[in-house]
Amino acid sequence: MSYIDAKTKYAKLGVDTDKAIETLKNLSISMHCWQGDDVVGFDTEGDLTGGIQTTGNYPGRATNPEELMQDIEKALSLIPGAHKINLHACYPIFEEGEWADRDALEPKHFKKWVDFAKKNGVGLDFNPTCFSHPKADGMTLSHPEKEIRDFWIRHCIACIKISEYFADELGRPTVMNIWVPDGLKDIPADRLAPRARLKDSLDKIFATDYDRNKVIVTLESKVFGIGVESYTVGSSEFYISYSAKNNITPLMDNGHYHPTEFVSDKISSMLLFNDKVALHVSRPVRWDSDHVVLFDDETREIMKEIVRNNALDRVLIALDYFDASINRVAAWVIGMRNAQKAVLYALLSPNADLAKMQDDRDFTSLMALQEQVKTYPLGEVWDEFCKQTGVPADDEWLSIVRDYEKEVLLKR
Repeated sequence: MSYIDAKTKYAKLGVDTDKAIETLKNLSISMHCWQGDDVVGFDTEGDLTGGIQTTGNYPGRATNPEELMQDIEKALSLIPGAHKINLHACYPIFEEGEWADRDALEPKHFKKWVDFAKKNGVGLDFNPTCFSHPKADGMTLSHPEKEIRDFWIRHCIACIKISEYFADELGRPTVMNIWVPDGLKDIPADRLAPRARLKDSLDKIFATDYDRNKVIVTLESKVFGIGVESYTVGSSEFYISYSAKNNITPLMDNGHYHPTEFVSDKISSMLLFNDKVALHVSRPVRWDSDHVVLFDDETREIMKEIVRNNALDRVLIALDYFDASINRVAAWVIGMRNAQKAVLYALLSPNADLAKMQDDRDFTSLMALQEQVKTYPLGEVWDEFCKQTGVPADDEWLSIVRDYEKEVLLKR
């Protein structure tokens, strides 16, 4: 089937495929830098801590800024559209002999990332790195010791200033997401005090002067993590309440909930009470295991909720996974293309007709049409999107990555 045939078939449902393609061209997804080097970063040495764990030892991991940027560029060349790169604060690029602890990071330490973004026509997002550090033992912003809390408060304030620098240099807002691994392995004796300390720390962070039109700060909750199985300070209830009271954007990671909870079901509620909502799209396998995003049921449902609520400009989409068991460049390409494909699937659904059937309580027609569109020629529309944006189709890009693996990755 050709694209023209697919366009005609969708048109019978009242769906404009050309409009869907143009909409997708303007959608920017934030691609996480940490897939390329297994969340190691450039500012410290040692193992990952704070509930962060990467499994696998596939050859070719980026070990310095030049290699990581090279790999990101290769991935971007195979991903349709214009996007953003999401950095963690543990990825500064110091001059020879220079080093700064995380509470002393400055915009100059990320200038080469700004240069990289300008060269590749991408934006930058940012995250404080409150893990894998000597002062990140168990708790950070909720730590019982004031000295430790103050260190991480200074770190987050420094990250706001760096985020504002990104926005000024690149002319587009920077999303800065705060996640802390604070919690306890076993049943706590006091759940309130750590949360009160976290609230106080956040209050101090947000007391700093910054332009909220340039920096969109988000707060990311979690249900549990490695080593904090019984109690997480920054729970969903805590961050949703704090965000609502302080006009901060909440962020939902679809790996951070109980197995029977779905972010797709939460989006509509969050949109009713928040100007913007942020997402980290991942793929949990029985827990927050950060597997590569697939074109699966939940990814499609998440994107359907965004599209049918006309919220593509209100939901800030980023990806968050790290898989060292497969080619890392391929992992980026697969995840990003699947996220975009899920958005396209939503754009190609007769959403208004489906909603009317629900309101009319015509559940027979609703089910029949929902099932009917599942086998419609999405692939032909996706191929046309790739063609118009100048990237390889699904059956072409992997051979390019394999060549890159032979010529670059395996020689590291």
